[in-house]
Amino acid sequence: MFIDKLMLKVKELQNPTIMGLDPKLEYIPESIRHKNRELYGNTLRAASAGILEFNKKLIDAVSGIVPAIKPQLAYYEMYGIEGLKTFIETVRYGREKGLLVVADAKRNDIGSTSQAYSSAFLGETVLEGQKREPVFNADAVTLNAYLGIDGIAPMLEDCKTYGKGVFILVKTSNPSSVQLQDMVVKDGRKVYEVMADLVAEWVRELIGECGYSSIGAVVGATWPEQLKQLRTRMPHTCFLVPGYGTQGGGAEDVAAAFDTDGLGAVVNASRSLMCAYKLERWKESFTSEDFDMACREEAIHMKNELTRVL
Repeated sequence: MFIDKLMLKVKELQNPTIMGLDPKLEYIPESIRHKNRELYGNTLRAASAGILEFNKKLIDAVSGIVPAIKPQLAYYEMYGIEGLKTFIETVRYGREKGLLVVADAKRNDIGSTSQAYSSAFLGETVLEGQKREPVFNADAVTLNAYLGIDGIAPMLEDCKTYGKGVFILVKTSNPSSVQLQDMVVKDGRKVYEVMADLVAEWVRELIGECGYSSIGAVVGATWPEQLKQLRTRMPHTCFLVPGYGTQGGGAEDVAAAFDTDGLGAVVNASRSLMCAYKLERWKESFTSEDFDMACREEAIHMKNELTRVL
């Protein structure tokens, strides 16, 4: 099961972190961008090729340090078909290097459309003659379940069939999440608590040997009190915790996401790893050309910070 693979990697590496790959062109060293402009001109292909080279070097840098990566689909879709090729190659390369891959797609729909999303990210697409082919082939995908169980049922079934996982939005890290997620319903619960209680029911079908489920929840590091409350409310749910680093969340903020063994959550950092060379503690040691080495040092620093508080 996905969750057992993830928790095993966390224990092996003694590191409950995940690197987000949300690349922008301005993050990429000029030498890489120039090389690809020379090859392909100022085109979508050049941009996508530069992103792929950037991603591969980042993956090489953290391989053996972090258990997983989380590429965000929007940063690849914006470059059209060339960007999607880069996304597919990033997933393939990450898995080849021994990392689990969470596709940050936040998909949701109903019926056959939901099944199509699930086939693309978690399962297989049926071709002529009943031939089946994996497409994106991620290990897990993020979901928006605010359409109810209809919107995610095919994904949960494919988790069972293919040993994959999902992370469902419960309490997101952005400040304006309070506009909807903190509204109070008739029975006194907040909307995010209603979602948490639904997730706590759904997870029962896919609990692994580690005691957690392959059906996880997204809970932001920027809400430490809610994080603590939701850990109690969802005892068998693994948390994917965004908002660490650049968004303001620190090691102390995320500590409540974990159990007494330091399991039950993975903490995501994106820009603070991809652009670590810009951070105050590294900018005197690394240039943009050394982005991968800076990323490695920041990944180790993040691991040590989490280890200290856990």
